[in-house]
Amino acid sequence: MNFMSLARDCIFCRIIRGELPSTKVYEDDKVVVFLDIYPINTGHALVVPKVHAEKLEDLPEEYLERLLVVTAKVAPAIVKAVKAEAYNVVINNGRAAGQEIMHVHAHIIPRMTGDGCNIMGCRRFKPSREELERVGEEIRKVLKGEK
Repeated sequence: MNFMSLARDCIFCRIIRGELPSTKVYEDDKVVVFLDIYPINTGHALVVPKVHAEKLEDLPEEYLERLLVVTAKVAPAIVKAVKAEAYNVVINNGRAAGQEIMHVHAHIIPRMTGDGCNIMGCRRFKPSREELERVGEEIRKVLKGEK
């Protein structure tokens, strides 16, 4: 691992470098998984790439791929270990989305029926089919580089 790609003051970079303690449950050359010190439920873990990037789209592709592969591998193990029923995977991308540590990371949150956690607690609405099509066209234009 090239630690030159880590930020000096980032708390996750400091954990990766071994400067701060953590309870690691998995580690390889691209990611580390450790338990959250302020968990939503027992077993709540963070999957953190070993390169500093603030947002998902800033992460080099090989780290992005590894983030997802390891999340899919570790999440069921956590569920089994803590006797949960299911899990959420959450990636907050940017401050307005609730990202508190500006280093990409995925939360694995074990879930039990009736645990009181409401991950999707945001207000929802029902747009018209026309509105969905209009927004869809705008997104396709951006993806094609037209905007």
